Amino acid sequence: MDFTQTAAAVVSQSIGEGLFDGQPLSDPNEGKDPQAIERGRQGGLKGGKARASKLTAKRRKQIAKKAAKSRWNR
Repeated sequence: MDFTQTAAAVVSQSIGEGLFDGQPLSDPNEGKDPQAIERGRQGGLKGGKARASKLTAKRRKQIAKKAAKSRWNR
């Protein structure tokens, strides 16, 4: 995709309808089990906090250093 196509896709997704035809976008959760969607959402809400509470300060520092190094190497 080029820049223009990407921009059109972002706008379409943000307004919830096709940019050129005005038709509503399909529901991304259509055909999925609503209970499974909710379980996934609940796990995502507590995932980062639960992981952070289990990490030691030393390990958090290692992860932060690795992330910073990765960002600066781009």
